[in-house]
Amino acid sequence: MGVARLSDLIDEVNEELRQERTLRLARRFGGLFTALLVFVLAGVGGWQGWQWWQNRQATASAETFLATTRAVGEQGADLKALSAQLAASAQEAPTGYRTLSRLRAAAVAAEAGEQEMALSLWNQVAADSAADSLYRELATLMWGLHALTPATAAEVEARLAPLAANGPWRASAREVLALAALARGDNAAARQRLQDLSRDDAVPQGVRGRAQRLLSGMEG
Repeated sequence: MGVARLSDLIDEVNEELRQERTLRLARRFGGLFTALLVFVLAGVGGWQGWQWWQNRQATASAETFLATTRAVGEQGADLKALSAQLAASAQEAPTGYRTLSRLRAAAVAAEAGEQEMALSLWNQVAADSAADSLYRELATLMWGLHALTPATAAEVEARLAPLAANGPWRASAREVLALAALARGDNAAARQRLQDLSRDDAVPQGVRGRAQRLLSGMEG
């Protein structure tokens, strides 16, 4: 059975990502008052310079992201090249835009048929400890959805099981777990998971509807 893509899932990512702006100083102060004053003044200047650099990097990353995203929607766009451009821009971007650029690059790569590139980018986000857990879990979910084959079903189940237990992507993770059971030929487990989804009022209607359609197909 083919695995349906949840192509709209990536659009749920909040583009207003938090950026870490904390600069830690681990030096000991000593000496005369004049030396301390010079150090403090230099520190203030350095902090302002750091903020300016961070703001400049964030602005440049935002401009690159928006321009590339617009280009993706143009007729005849080279999706493979645009995905690579987004991935490259993420290397120098602040944390928030690095995460966003990689997620978008992965989605564009998948649309272009560049499966390995997409999976690699999702794995990069999932392994990035600086990224918010919401987006790390989303990346894991998207990896599982696109990596799913009969050969990878057990690995997908192992990685998505924690997401299915709790968290904002719980319903979608449970849906992928049902598909994973189908992929490895365990129809009984798949049927149980789909039935649980279809009867759970806390699950979004779209997920329940797909679960019901899959059940009907299995029973038909």
